[in-house]
Amino acid sequence: MAKVAFIGLGVMGYPMAGHLATKGHDVSVYNRTNTKADAWVKEHGGRSGATPRAASEGAEIVFCCVGNDDDLRSVVLGDDGIFAGMTADTVLVDHTTASADVARELDAIAREKSIHFVDAPVSGGQAGAENGVLTVMCGGEQAAFDRIKPVADCFSRAVTLMGPVGSGQLTKMVNQIAIAGLVQGLSEAMNFGQKANLDMEKVIDVISKGAAGSWQMENRGSTMCQGEFEFGFAVDWMRKDLGICFEESKRNGARLPLTHLVDQFYAQVQARGGNRWDTSSLVHLLQND
Repeated sequence: MAKVAFIGLGVMGYPMAGHLATKGHDVSVYNRTNTKADAWVKEHGGRSGATPRAASEGAEIVFCCVGNDDDLRSVVLGDDGIFAGMTADTVLVDHTTASADVARELDAIAREKSIHFVDAPVSGGQAGAENGVLTVMCGGEQAAFDRIKPVADCFSRAVTLMGPVGSGQLTKMVNQIAIAGLVQGLSEAMNFGQKANLDMEKVIDVISKGAAGSWQMENRGSTMCQGEFEFGFAVDWMRKDLGICFEESKRNGARLPLTHLVDQFYAQVQARGGNRWDTSSLVHLLQND
């Protein structure tokens, strides 16, 4: 069992840290909102730190899951940051979906302090975090990965080293690009079926067993048809992730015509007040126009 810290107790971090505690690890936590950290300690035990530094002190592995590049820098750097509380030969594992640039930036700073860094964005959403079945895409050195994998397995069904630092974030970009196009296609299909007066539960049951099948269809097809979006991965976060993809594509020359179009559709969902709706809310534009 390891002595670990978890920084960031949002919809993903809270259950992820909980799985670590449930599996017997010694966990300390930090969250910007103290009440969330207090609630976690009351539920799972362990302790909370008043700052990221305080929570990270003495930890062999520090896990982090916050909002974006700037949030990440704010909890990692500075006198009260994670690095200030870590010692040589410990590992920082960042589960934030962020840019590959910030991963490389933090890795360079970590190396100066003899700290190991692994960028490790996740896929699976809130349900995956709660059920401990996330997919984790890692970038870093093999030795650091080998140390963190048995611990990260506590909240994951797959933890894979994709390459050097930054590779995890780049893989997550591939993931989000694929989802954007898939959800738009699924939205059009579900709306088409409804307009054709088909029994959509039967349709989903049949076609999900064939070439059209996907996680999105099995988990979101029915709720899309029912117009239910108050759950899941928020549109705001998806647009943040796609923005990262667009910035990276400017550097590597990849064309993303469909992804840009879907991003515009998500902007329309936001304009309708759907900022916190699940990404499957793309179908709302078709159902209500």
